[in-house]
Amino acid sequence: MKQVQLGKTGPMVSTLSLGCMGMSGMYGPSDRATGIATIHAALDAGINLLDTGDFYGMGHNEMLIGEALKGIDRDRIILSVKTGALRDRDGGFNGIDNRPAALKNFIAYSLQRLGVDYIDIYRPARLDPNVPIEETVGAIADMIKAGYVRHIGLSEVGAETIRRAAAVHPIVDLQIEYSLISRGIEDAILPACRDLSIGVTAYGVLSRGLISGHWKKGQGTEKSDFRSHGPRFQAENLDRNLSLVEALRVIAEEKGASVAQIAIAWVAAKGADIIPVIGARRPDRLAEALGSQAVTLTADDLSAIERAVPKDAAAGGRYPEAMLAHMDSEK
Repeated sequence: MKQVQLGKTGPMVSTLSLGCMGMSGMYGPSDRATGIATIHAALDAGINLLDTGDFYGMGHNEMLIGEALKGIDRDRIILSVKTGALRDRDGGFNGIDNRPAALKNFIAYSLQRLGVDYIDIYRPARLDPNVPIEETVGAIADMIKAGYVRHIGLSEVGAETIRRAAAVHPIVDLQIEYSLISRGIEDAILPACRDLSIGVTAYGVLSRGLISGHWKKGQGTEKSDFRSHGPRFQAENLDRNLSLVEALRVIAEEKGASVAQIAIAWVAAKGADIIPVIGARRPDRLAEALGSQAVTLTADDLSAIERAVPKDAAAGGRYPEAMLAHMDSEK
């Protein structure tokens, strides 16, 4: 698989990343052996960038990755870890803590669970409204000096915060949702990243399965499934959004590709500085995503795709309103 440099100062990474969150129950029940098999299949295919968060499965995801990486050359892997999210016993979220002392505590646990000596890219999962971004970035810069971290990334922050963070220390990438039906970054955030030569690792490229071509009404109703309360998966919103998928399916069939492959290829085609993060939980879904690398989209193809799924065509927000209200990237 082709590799590119992540941002101006980052490591060489594969042109697809594997997002591991769904292997730890965020999308309903998950199977440990299948998750490990998927990670191994990704590595075998040339994917070297693995994304996780210390709060995914309340540590389960990091331990899963740690188990999967036993016996594998550490230099082959680029580990991206998000931190700062607080959770309760029932798995609910209790806010963000990006105080320097907290981050230095969190990374100690991450290193232990992952079974590694350093993390390649460490990033706050969200902006802490009570801690200036300069303090958070400064704390991670101290971890770089100590040898625990190699690079600093950001997640779900707006253009002003990106610029403030980059003034403290080089930032290699911004992790943020970007897909055919989540295109808000195009207005100010993506231009800011490009002005500063910061890469983008785009999660949600299939909108949590909604535009994968596989989603059907009645799925994702388990309490443990994040999508059960996602606005785009509800009632009339779901009907509208699935109609967009069917419009996309016509184009996919003409190209001899799957809907998921077209959706992933569209994100990749928006710039070499954008790395799609694939949330595959099974080897077969990973194999389908890998097929997107062979899909070439012409200017006419891109225009047809964007006519089928216009900007702002999706019904419902990408997160519940209560969550969007606290996201710096939405301000």
